[in-house]
Amino acid sequence: MIMIILFIILLIWIIILLYTRLPKFGKAPNGERLKRITLSRNYADGKFQNTHYTPTLTKGYSMMGLLYKQFFKALPRRKPTGLIPSVKTDLKALSTKSDVLVWFGHSSYFLQLEGIRFLVDPVFSGNASPIPGTNLAFKGSDIYTPNDMPEIDYLLITHDHYDHLDYETIIALKSKVKHIVCGLGVGGHFERWGFDTEKIIEQDWDETLALANNLTLHTTPARHFSGRGFNRNNTLWLSYILQTPKLNLYLGGDSGYDTHFAEIGEKFGPFDLAVLDNGQYNVAWQAIHMLPNEVLQAARDLKAKRLFPAHSSKFALAQHAWDEPLKTITELNKTYHLPLITPKIGEMVDLNNTNQTFTTWWEEVE
Repeated sequence: MIMIILFIILLIWIIILLYTRLPKFGKAPNGERLKRITLSRNYADGKFQNTHYTPTLTKGYSMMGLLYKQFFKALPRRKPTGLIPSVKTDLKALSTKSDVLVWFGHSSYFLQLEGIRFLVDPVFSGNASPIPGTNLAFKGSDIYTPNDMPEIDYLLITHDHYDHLDYETIIALKSKVKHIVCGLGVGGHFERWGFDTEKIIEQDWDETLALANNLTLHTTPARHFSGRGFNRNNTLWLSYILQTPKLNLYLGGDSGYDTHFAEIGEKFGPFDLAVLDNGQYNVAWQAIHMLPNEVLQAARDLKAKRLFPAHSSKFALAQHAWDEPLKTITELNKTYHLPLITPKIGEMVDLNNTNQTFTTWWEEVE
């Protein structure tokens, strides 16, 4: 019996090893890429580091306890039973004079500024996991496909987790993407997926890129982690500041709350708009994902004039109710009084119209 159990364990391990060799898992940094990584001031002890100590789990919580709650305790309604409302904006027909943002749910969105088109963390495969069918998009939230995208001048990737860097989506977009901007090490994934190395721009924190049409892109810190396989923190996570002659935008990736928001606000603020993750949080992993009250405080630290709370309404990656992030931040904002940008998926946000209003659409979903 013991031999049979050991054989089954060995077989499972072999299957896992073979599966993780599939292209979707990308490529770990090596060669010249790894040499550059080791020179980063954010890299130590064989991995990238956050500015301050960042535990995977908050003190007092355990993975076994979280798994027990996940499988044996009654949880809030993590997925809607009704359709997520959406609008199908024709991105290919947009006037080049329009400065707009179009959200695709979770942390994926399209930006057009000064005629330059950006796509941030696109996930159009309908799944936020490397294992097919294990974390499907909510009904109605996945109406956009790579075919709906126009040519993209700059693909911006905040980090390499599967709900932000989706292999199937990236492959389908390959012919449309002119440049890729990502954190150190992430370019190895794109190289394995057949992208021209000349298109890939890997950045450390606190670096600046001059883009077309007088646009400037700064890479700034975040408090998170990375990894697509068994190696953790071998690639860099980051946030972006995108500046035009008229607008100053903060494009946050996943992040726990920390001093970097105030530091960025002092150096680059105020911001016309801040995109911050507000969803898939838990007190148990508060160091790597902000709670709604921290999102509002981060926006204040950044000196943001408007706040777009993202990272919700498409995938169930945490134990809270699917609509809790938007409900909670809307209620808490009665104290902060920040203009919230809460569009439906696909609804066009006019970045030059500070009076644009949005419905509380999540209240209408069953």
